[in-house]
Amino acid sequence: MEKQRSSRNKTLTVTPTEYTFYKGKLQFEPEASFNVINELVNKTFCADSFKLLDKIPSNSVDLIFLDPPYNMDKDFNGFKFSKMTDENYFAYLQSWFPKLVRILKDSGTLYFCGDWKNSNVIYSILKKHLLIRNRIVWQREKGRGSETNWKNVAEDIWYSVKSENFYFDANSVKQKKTVIAPYKENGIAKDWQETEDGKFRLTYPSNFMNDLTVPYWSMSENTDHPTQKPEKLLAKLILASCPENGIVLDPFLGSGTTSVVAKKLNRNYIGIEFNEEYCVWAEKRLELANTNNRIQGYENGVFLERNAAEK
Repeated sequence: MEKQRSSRNKTLTVTPTEYTFYKGKLQFEPEASFNVINELVNKTFCADSFKLLDKIPSNSVDLIFLDPPYNMDKDFNGFKFSKMTDENYFAYLQSWFPKLVRILKDSGTLYFCGDWKNSNVIYSILKKHLLIRNRIVWQREKGRGSETNWKNVAEDIWYSVKSENFYFDANSVKQKKTVIAPYKENGIAKDWQETEDGKFRLTYPSNFMNDLTVPYWSMSENTDHPTQKPEKLLAKLILASCPENGIVLDPFLGSGTTSVVAKKLNRNYIGIEFNEEYCVWAEKRLELANTNNRIQGYENGVFLERNAAEK
């Protein structure tokens, strides 16, 4: 039965006619390997990532955003992931993670998403194959509380690189923060400026992000995907770790956020997703980005403390 939505609900929907149209834009798993990376870029592959990764050229992508199923019971539109022991989850990751290491450029970066329950396993797999540089914690104020435990409102993203010759542009991800106690030196504002909206300073990015909004029904970036990441989060990672015109790979694309943000920020993308409906959502979002490249919470080259209202 089709969901009944409020007139103010901006969650992405696809009509049967649109579904057929966007399905026609998808790429399916080829029989042969790709000779050059340009044969894959700016496409959505409806395919088994573990098989397709074997056909991608080595040392070819600048950034990998990795958001596989966390080690918990979860239903992804009919695909059910079952919780494992830590040992079995490590074995699951080890069965395909080296394929990503092979594809990543020597100057490349990999971000690996997780939560407190599986971060120890993520750390172990990264330590085995890459150089770990940091753990990012981002606040995802969503979900119900508990009377017997602390409410879980944060997730981890492990930041790793393939070599010491990595790309990182801190200036592109500065945050505009309100100045609480403005300091002046010789009567001149020190490290802050006054605007019509108040006193602000631009600060360098940190490994704690509390300025994000998990997509929900009133945001046009929202889909019915159960674990969708915010566009603003992907914008930070892509700007910091992928040069303009570089290539971003997401082997667990979901509803397309990584590809959409890469497109909005003038990066190339490769999206791989097993679920056909999710792929169709991604293709519609990519087309919408042709006429609207706005990212909530990112304006005039800086990130705002909180998302601004949609216009």
